[in-house]
Amino acid sequence: MKAFIRCTIGLGLWILSILPAAAEDFPNQVIKLVVPFAAGGGVDVVARIVAPKLAETLGGNVIVEDRGGAGGMLGASYVAQATPDGYTLLVGTGSTHGTNSSVYTKLTYDPVRDFAPVILMSQSPLLLVVRPSLPAKTVSEFIALAHSEPGKLSYGSYGVGSINHLGAELFNAMAHTETNHVPYHGSAPALTDLVGSHIDYTFDGVSTSVGYVRAGTLRLLGVASSTRTPVLPDAPTIAEAALPGFDSSVWFGLFAPVNTPKPIVDILNAKMNSVLTLPEVKESFAKLGYEALGGTPDVLAQREDAEIKKWADLVREKNIHVEP
Repeated sequence: MKAFIRCTIGLGLWILSILPAAAEDFPNQVIKLVVPFAAGGGVDVVARIVAPKLAETLGGNVIVEDRGGAGGMLGASYVAQATPDGYTLLVGTGSTHGTNSSVYTKLTYDPVRDFAPVILMSQSPLLLVVRPSLPAKTVSEFIALAHSEPGKLSYGSYGVGSINHLGAELFNAMAHTETNHVPYHGSAPALTDLVGSHIDYTFDGVSTSVGYVRAGTLRLLGVASSTRTPVLPDAPTIAEAALPGFDSSVWFGLFAPVNTPKPIVDILNAKMNSVLTLPEVKESFAKLGYEALGGTPDVLAQREDAEIKKWADLVREKNIHVEP
């Protein structure tokens, strides 16, 4: 037993002795930013904006690797099981580290226990957009129309349990409206059907829907965040227009596998904070409707905790679940 204790203490001291050296030498190999969704989407675009800048500030190589599937579960699980050395990171979202824990009946990772938060990178509101022929020009008129025809209006989403599905159901719950859900495989087909008047409305990201709004092929009723978006500064929020407290936003954060040494997490946090203050990064984000954020790892941990709690009761009340 004494020999075992001595061995254990010796191992612990050895681990402690190599951590500063590992951090001092970091990075000495390629860093992967794993995007748990398909290439070309908002998460992928944001990752590809920051990756080369992070490489410059770190003095190493940073690549983006897309591992989409199962609502982000495949990519998140891959990073959760990776070696905790700072070289495999996850660009997590309000889905992977917020809604999925409530929506999926069996999650192959734990969003809290399996990850070390690094930094909250960005956020962007969803937009409530409707077909131009819909006889509602404001959020209040839209709610009145839904009340006058319960169950008649239909909305599209990125799929069952997606952030805009839950955003629409949060709207229904707060406005006391009843509408029909039509799930799609992503934003593009939902917007195509909305432009074609096959559905009545959707909650969609700024980057994918703002072009339709500016072209007049879709009508914007309200911004789903607590504050207005600088991309469309004249558009009122849903909260100020009709539903105080309504907030449904998309956010992205950088996560490392749990047990990644704190000195390495601190290095990544400091370097990414520097990247997010660069004018060219802020400008690139703004064009897509994203706001560059930053802060300590605790800021991301608090956002994740709030997001998980926010959606749990709604998912239970609406009986929303996905079998993996």
